[in-house]
Amino acid sequence: MKIACIGAGYVGGPTMAMIAKMCPDITVVVVDINAARIKAWNSDTLPIYEPGLDEVVQSCRGKNLFFSTEVHKHVGEADVIFVSVNTPTKTRGVGAGKAADLTYWEGAARMIAAVSKTSKIVVEKSTVPVKTAEAIEKVLRRNCADPDVQFEILSNPEFLAEGTAMEDLKNPDRVLIGGKETPAGQRAIGVLKSVYQHWIPEERILTANLWSAELSKLTANAMLAQRISSINSISALCEATGADVQQVAHSIGTDSRIGGKFLNASVGFGGSCFQKDILNLVYICETQGLKQVAEYWHSVVTINDYQKQRFVERIIEAMFNTISGKKIAVLGFAFKKDTGDTRETPAIDVCKGLMADGAKLCIYDPKVTEAQINQDLVTPKFEWDHPTRKEAGKNEAITCAADAYDACDGAHALTVLTEWDEFKTLDFQRIYEKMMKPAFVFDGRNILDHEALREMGFIVFALGKPLDPFMQKQYS
Repeated sequence: MKIACIGAGYVGGPTMAMIAKMCPDITVVVVDINAARIKAWNSDTLPIYEPGLDEVVQSCRGKNLFFSTEVHKHVGEADVIFVSVNTPTKTRGVGAGKAADLTYWEGAARMIAAVSKTSKIVVEKSTVPVKTAEAIEKVLRRNCADPDVQFEILSNPEFLAEGTAMEDLKNPDRVLIGGKETPAGQRAIGVLKSVYQHWIPEERILTANLWSAELSKLTANAMLAQRISSINSISALCEATGADVQQVAHSIGTDSRIGGKFLNASVGFGGSCFQKDILNLVYICETQGLKQVAEYWHSVVTINDYQKQRFVERIIEAMFNTISGKKIAVLGFAFKKDTGDTRETPAIDVCKGLMADGAKLCIYDPKVTEAQINQDLVTPKFEWDHPTRKEAGKNEAITCAADAYDACDGAHALTVLTEWDEFKTLDFQRIYEKMMKPAFVFDGRNILDHEALREMGFIVFALGKPLDPFMQKQYS
């Protein structure tokens, strides 16, 4: 069997690498029109950072795993084609700001139809709106010159989390395969199922109809984001009442009906999926006339935006209602630890909020480049993902540091926006001695020892925690 994957991004690359590792009898080719990205996949410096990914790629690359820009050749030769292209939120036209833009998906389908001389199984790996398979099938069938070529569409959404993607792929909670409830559709499901059965127990491979599989991905991300927004809303109440959000979360998390995952209060959720998928779900509900359902899910995004804005306002209020000209160290820019991904990271909105009030930011993240930080903070929202975007300019309010100590040197305050493990073990006494006084710490991830910091002399704000005595006086 030969598998081709269109798209060498955060899902396509790691997923195909794991399939190649676990299925040595299958040839896997990842194709992309982005030559620089393919070159990186064929180098010692992969285009994305993911723990364990390097080892898997190196063990298979050149054997049964290949990365190529010869898209037409390898797609034409493949038996199974995974499509893992970007499905960003539309920025203009009907549904702008909510609906998924399927331009890349449609383009991929037209290309598949043009190069296919034999029947194919086409697998949706991208997150797509429910009923996308129906539209894609029409594009495939009406653009293929050979009427004998048949296409079966499957939905195989990915549930991996960045930072733990390789472990999620190796030992998933479940694999979901959706297909038509026809003999041909069921045969196609059986083919894809046989791939995953190389390493995944059969009871973890779930099958469903196409629409259920497509909707399951959107719903899973929406419900995970909902939990984060729920505990973040409670963090505001904790600060107002003197409760401790971590104690509240631990208490409710011990309830077997609730569970303890995704109950860590933070400055907000980010990443390429949560907000995009919720807004897509909102749009689908709106188009189906489900106004109340749409409003319910949109509130998850509203709370997330509120949490980021609340964090910015806390910083400004604590620092005597002005941060103009003050240096603020930003520790962490990726949306979560163990990834260099900055898509929808809360750090973007927090940093822009601080800059809007005149702050000078010095940013350090161990895996995010200065170019990426500058691009995210200078380029207008959505333009970074647009094929015609221009290179970002410079902003004098932004500098980047080589390490956390450099970032904090001479700063009036430091903020923790990503939960990198290295931030927990910093020499904060050394940092305190180099900062302006009073020295503020704003922990947006609740990963630091707040009492120890206060003993050193820091004024500490932690989300969902009783306010620092100094700050209580400020707000009294």
